[in-house]
Amino acid sequence: METLLFEQEGHIARVTLHRPDAMNAFNYDMLTELGMVVESIRINPDIRVVIFTGSEGRAFSVGADLKERKLLTNEQVKRNVYKIGEVFTLIENLPQPTIAVLNGYAFGGGMELALACDFRFAVDTAVMGLTETGLAIIPGAGGTQRLPRLVGEAKALELILTAKRLDAKSALQYGILTNVAANEELKEMVDKFTDALLANGPIAVQQAKFAIKHGMNADLQTGLAIERKAYEITIPTEDRLEALAAFAEKRKPEFKGK
Repeated sequence: METLLFEQEGHIARVTLHRPDAMNAFNYDMLTELGMVVESIRINPDIRVVIFTGSEGRAFSVGADLKERKLLTNEQVKRNVYKIGEVFTLIENLPQPTIAVLNGYAFGGGMELALACDFRFAVDTAVMGLTETGLAIIPGAGGTQRLPRLVGEAKALELILTAKRLDAKSALQYGILTNVAANEELKEMVDKFTDALLANGPIAVQQAKFAIKHGMNADLQTGLAIERKAYEITIPTEDRLEALAAFAEKRKPEFKGK
């Protein structure tokens, strides 16, 4: 791959946006490669947590590659907008928990990638925002839909319509971020959080995520039915029996994702 770095360590997959000379801006090649990587992660049973971050430098991602955008026809712009929305939806729908680690600027599509993840951690010097209205366009990769679901309609309107840029502390106060740390402490914070996810039954974690994500878009009774079906999937698993045995034997369970 030319625009991404991929690493799997144990049950953790790390996807790094890697166009440092362009502050990790999304061109069509990066979107295509990101889509292929996400699809491979989705079907890999050994991957239990996915981390998205930017290559070392000042940016997580500054969004669409505006230098490329200036050279595109209207049809090609539509193609790119459709592609980025499609790929970010794939990320949102991954069965594994996903974590965006914002190591710097996250604007436009970069912010929208973070919003498509389940959790967002940021270095305390990060700056972020959905700044598209300042370019006479709107967020086109899910920002107008995911941000209000996360922080509420009024706050989303404020942030999007004013193209407001937030520092990490403010983003945490808005409810956008899970947590913030100094650069030298960020990795340890994310590692501890990842360990907390990995300590639990992987099938149960995925089914709980499924129930929450799908239940939030349904009425309560439908959501409860989704929850019951998700619970039923965990009943015949080896991991559930292992958890019961470990409890009885006063030891930590060893989950296999089966």
